[in-house]
Order: sequence, then structure tokens, then C-alpha cells
Amino acid sequence: MSMESHRGVWIFLEQNHGEMAPVSWELAGAGRRIADKLDTELAGVLLGDNVEDLAKQAFAYGFDKVYLVEDGALKDYRNIPYTKAVSMLVEKYKPEIFLLGATTMGRDLAGAVATEVQTGLTADCTELEVEEDTRLLHAVRPTFGGKLMATIICDVLRPQMATVRPRVMAAPEQQEGRTGEIIREALPMKEEDIVVKVLGYIQENVKTANLDEAEIIVAGGKGIGEAKNFKLVEDLAEVLGGTVAASRAAVDAGWIGHEYQVGQTGVTVRPKIYIAIGISGAIQHLVGMQTSEVIIAINKDPEAPIFKTATYGIVGDLQEIVPALTEELRKRLAGESTTEGVEVASN
Repeated sequence: MSMESHRGVWIFLEQNHGEMAPVSWELAGAGRRIADKLDTELAGVLLGDNVEDLAKQAFAYGFDKVYLVEDGALKDYRNIPYTKAVSMLVEKYKPEIFLLGATTMGRDLAGAVATEVQTGLTADCTELEVEEDTRLLHAVRPTFGGKLMATIICDVLRPQMATVRPRVMAAPEQQEGRTGEIIREALPMKEEDIVVKVLGYIQENVKTANLDEAEIIVAGGKGIGEAKNFKLVEDLAEVLGGTVAASRAAVDAGWIGHEYQVGQTGVTVRPKIYIAIGISGAIQHLVGMQTSEVIIAINKDPEAPIFKTATYGIVGDLQEIVPALTEELRKRLAGESTTEGVEVASN
């Protein structure tokens, strides 16, 4: 699609049986900022069955419009009807930028829509910027195994499409009472035209660390030395009421399960406190935790890259520091501490 006739920033409002995926609201902040820079509108795309209430919620997050397609055939996610409906909206209303969450659904849908409307797609982004004069979206994502950050543009075709990792952006505050326009469209196909049928759901008992929901995370890396030293990480997490996590190097070493991995090939987190123990701070790990509110790094190497991202840094032997920190916190929480204070470096 050519560029001149395309205007507007769109975000796919991903819902599953009436529950909105948090990444949709997280994208609202970036979408609003980009739309304001380009002096254009921010619109949501919402598909489902009886989901109009979610469209009204979107206005509180800064959306000006919501394109709504409701149909019984859209109750469950299936690629064929969702691709048909979204592609129809794109071709009719011609957005300039279209953003989706890099979720299981978002990744599946984005590639199909980009193929259908014949435009470019940047997958799994961690940052978004836009040039006001050229109106080009700068989509930033890790590449070469996470060793580099690449900025990708789509300078000819429209819309410019990107999927964005959950938890890398903060959802904006809701603006109560804000309203907008709902534009209703019909699904351009019937149930009998859809070859894939949903017969039911099987609930799997998959072990998960729920890292993306944790407010306090204590993560261990290759620098802890060996598997048994994860007891130090676990003890500190227990005292703080936090969740244990790990870097890829620790997971690859077999010291802990993949469900605890933070980073490019693991989970993206955004806790209030992230404590990195024996983690050097490679890009592939940083992209998964760098938006944490407070980052505390403990590492014996004063030149470790993690200290450039950390809010507070402690240089020293983690075998001495972590047990002492755990015991001091345990005493303080029990009201027994007599320690005056601890000094650490702060960025």
C-alpha cells in the first residue's frame, strides 16, 4: 500500500473471552505518544462476541476510536476470520501504523495480516519511536542472538506494522469519563466458510513461575558459580516475599528450569524491584528486565555491564554479600536490626 492516503495509529485490542490482554493497555501509552507526534488519531481494533464494554474501556486509556467487529464466529480466536476482519478494516480505513502485542495470538495474527495486506512487519520489539518529518516508525528489537539492538523501518509500504513484547512498556493512567467513537463493521464471512472449528479447551497443568506478575524478583546468573548456590537466591527471595528468576546462562547450565528465565528468549518482566545476582548484564538479559522500577545489581566485576542499567550496585563476593543482606533484611522485618545503614553505589 502507498503512503499518502494512510493516517492514524492503530492498536489491536487483544481479548480472550472478555478479558483484555494487559499488553493492549501497555501499548496505549506508546500509541498515544506516537499519534500525538504525528498529529493523528489513536484507534483500537477490537474483535469478539459481545465485547462492546471493552471498547468503552479503551477510551479511558487514550483511544479516540475503536473499530469493533462483533460476531459469534469471533468468540474464539481463529486465524482465518480474525485475519479476514482485520485486513478488511486495514484496507478500508488505511492506518499509518498498526501495533500488536507479541503474544501467541498477536504473533500469529500479525504475520497473517501483514501478508494479506502486503506490508512489512517488525516482530518482538522492545522500543518504538517515530520521526515527525518523515512519519517513519523506528521499531527496535534485539538481533544476532540478542547481541545487538536493530532499528527497523518500513519506508515504502503502509501500514507500518510491529509486534511489541508484553511488559516492556507501562500502561498509562486511566482517564475516567473520557469518551470516543465506536465504528462497527460486519465480519466479511460466515461461520460455514471457516474450515477450522473450536471443539473445546484442555487445561494444561503447566508449571509457571508467574514472573510477569511478580513485584519483587531475585535473579541468579552464571556468576553464582554452581546450582547449589541458587539457595542464596531462593533465601533472599523468600525473605522479601519475591519470586526467583534466572539468566539464560544459568538456565543453559541446567541449574534451574526455563520457566524462570528472564530475557529475550525468556520472560519480559517489569517488577517494582529486580535484584540481579551474579548476572553480567548482556543485552539479551537486559531487554527482559530493564524497565523494572528499581534494579539492584550484585557482582564482583566492577565493569560488568549490569551496573550501567542498575539503580544501585554492590561490588563484591556474592557468597558474602547475599547471606549478609538476607540476614539483615530478616532482622529488620522482625524488628531486631541494630545496623545503622548500608552504603551502595547509585546511578
